[in-house]
Amino acid sequence: MSAIETNGTGRPEGTIRVLVWDLPVRVFHWALAASFAGAYLLSETERLRNIHVMFGYTVLGLVAFRLIWGFVGTRYARFRSFLFTPREALVYVQTLFHRSDRRFVGHNPAGSIAIWAILGLAALTGITGYGTYNELGGDAVEEVHEFLANAWLWVVGIHVTGVMLSSLLHRENLVTAMLTGYKQAESAAGVRGTFAAIVGMVMLSGILGYWSLSLAGTGAAANATTVAAIDADSEHEE
Repeated sequence: MSAIETNGTGRPEGTIRVLVWDLPVRVFHWALAASFAGAYLLSETERLRNIHVMFGYTVLGLVAFRLIWGFVGTRYARFRSFLFTPREALVYVQTLFHRSDRRFVGHNPAGSIAIWAILGLAALTGITGYGTYNELGGDAVEEVHEFLANAWLWVVGIHVTGVMLSSLLHRENLVTAMLTGYKQAESAAGVRGTFAAIVGMVMLSGILGYWSLSLAGTGAAANATTVAAIDADSEHEE
């Protein structure tokens, strides 16, 4: 839970550019964002239902990985690095606009609440989506699935707003940090990402491979349906 004083400047003094977010964390973050956005946008499209399901299964796989990485990953990937209470999150928000606030190298208390909420909602949305797709639980499960997806959207909106606000007040682009993995901090705060980089590359390759196979299968199924429809029309005309 590393934190440093900003002395009212928004920028920590005596710091260098160090690796904070390892590659698996970054792949998880952006793959989860892409999967949620894709699944949500395609939720009402019956024709592209298989792609919606593909994103849903990706979410479940990502959450499963994150649960493991939260115990064996690098320092700021581990759950213990962002175990804050709601009271700590409230205090952090209250002091956010003060001249001397605390800047956290990893997740700050308010951000940690959003992370926990997103992980929980992602898991529950994926599970209820699986039930809906396999016709388990009927309309009730489908309604819960839709409610959870909308709740997840709200949490994402709050999270993005918090990221933008924190980036502005601390004069540090947190979006860029999650892309590159680097932030300004003391040299001792950095992590070593060699093994993590290998895990991240395998993880990214697995996601892209799964998407490619799924999309290829969806395309083949669509072509087969089209051919069958053409054949049926031809037989009808004869």
